[in-house]
Amino acid sequence: MGRVYNFSAGPAVLPEEVLQEAADEMLDYQGSGMSVMEMSHRSKVYDAIIKEAEADLRELMNIPDNYKVLFLQGGASQQFAMIPMNLMKNKKADYIVTGQWAKKAAKEAELYGEVNVVASSADKTFSYIPDCSDLPIDDDADYVYICENNTIYGTKFHTLPNTKGKTLVADISSCFLSEPVDVTKYGMLYGGVQKNVGPAGVVIAIIREDLITDDVLPGTPTMLRYKIHADADSLYNTPPCYGIYICGKVFKWLKKMGGLEEMQRRNVEKAKILYDYLDSSKLFHGTVEPSSRSLMNVPFVTGDKELDAKFVKEAEAAGFVNLKGHRTVGGMRASIYNAMPKEGVEALVAFMKKFEEENLK
Repeated sequence: MGRVYNFSAGPAVLPEEVLQEAADEMLDYQGSGMSVMEMSHRSKVYDAIIKEAEADLRELMNIPDNYKVLFLQGGASQQFAMIPMNLMKNKKADYIVTGQWAKKAAKEAELYGEVNVVASSADKTFSYIPDCSDLPIDDDADYVYICENNTIYGTKFHTLPNTKGKTLVADISSCFLSEPVDVTKYGMLYGGVQKNVGPAGVVIAIIREDLITDDVLPGTPTMLRYKIHADADSLYNTPPCYGIYICGKVFKWLKKMGGLEEMQRRNVEKAKILYDYLDSSKLFHGTVEPSSRSLMNVPFVTGDKELDAKFVKEAEAAGFVNLKGHRTVGGMRASIYNAMPKEGVEALVAFMKKFEEENLK
């Protein structure tokens, strides 16, 4: 079978060029006589790989010198605990709940201190981003937390919340490297890479240095302290070496493509093709308020669960895979990350039009 169009929310599609390069180097990485999978993370060869990956990411995102870049494990879900353990000095934090992952992060933080949900879109099944221009931010809050792009529900913060001077912490897992970002607006931003950057097993955290201290909550394990990893340049223990190597290749691919400005242009173009069709379709419709739509994750439904299931089945047979929506919302979802070509979105829309003609009552 040839390559399919993979619309999975994560682990997700990667650039074919990157996969081919990795395949070519699988048995012998640049004359080392071994695979990156086999080499010591303490070797000079691997040290060059991880340092180059960080340098390329810093260039892509224009990361200031007073921010540390950490390659960690445990995925975004481990950060739900690691963040309050390291940052909740006053044992208070404000959370904006716009989906399943922000909700889980807030619940986990409750283990370590007082969590105030200062805004939420749960009232409309997380189908919009609430107005965050004037929030009841707690004077003693250590930080304000958001999930910037909500993979399951297909929403995105297009304007960052007014944190009234408090540190902004953002989970950017599903919009990572999809558009330019002003890192200085955040105290910390982080993401699991398996959606838009690399294979599962790596989480990248970008943290302002003044937030990385020995002053952590009592009982915080050594492995869950940002300072431990920062002081060791992400090599305190054996990192997810091969995953970081692939991320590094994706960073170089992004630079070759023209950087984040070009990726944003492409992503806007791709998303418009799909949203324009959904807005005109008599069978399919999107589930997100237009002003809150994500460029990365596009959920849609027919309004008939049996018809939704039929669409997913026929789409898969036609080479459009992983279109089934998350179990909490049903329907369909097309994740159109950086590596999804425009042709893939155009082909999906053509298939949807054909399905609509055949099934519209």
